[in-house]
Amino acid sequence: MSDERPDSLIPYDDVVQEALRAVVGRVLGDVAMNGLPGDHHFYITFKTQAPGVVIPAHLHERFPDEMTIVLQHKYWDLKVEAQHFEIGLSFSQIPSHLVVPYAAITAFVDPAVDFALQFHVDAGEIGPEPHEVAGNDEPTVVVEDGSNVVSVDFGRKK
Repeated sequence: MSDERPDSLIPYDDVVQEALRAVVGRVLGDVAMNGLPGDHHFYITFKTQAPGVVIPAHLHERFPDEMTIVLQHKYWDLKVEAQHFEIGLSFSQIPSHLVVPYAAITAFVDPAVDFALQFHVDAGEIGPEPHEVAGNDEPTVVVEDGSNVVSVDFGRKK
């Protein structure tokens, strides 16, 4: 018997990355509605050349690959969408409007509570490819009485 693990045909890493990016969207959505609570503030690092990123030319010149923005005291017009967020920030007293897809984010940090997320960004990554809804059968779920153990039978032949 071999100790080597087989390659997964399920892209678990991608699924986890997408779920963690949803955390960023949810937190930013709460901030857009209610403002930053307490001492919370965020450092958001993203790839400036990633698809969907919109930043002024002077920022592309200063940050040709990656930049970090700080959401703390001076920001405006925070809009949170399903695939990206938009925000107004000032750089050297120049007001700027940024559009940042979640897929472009490489790090999200809230130093007030020592919370940090790191992400992998693929050069061509803009989110999952569109696909049709799977047409597979629903799994059979059997629950034993008096137990919190759930057995799932996907109909796989043994």
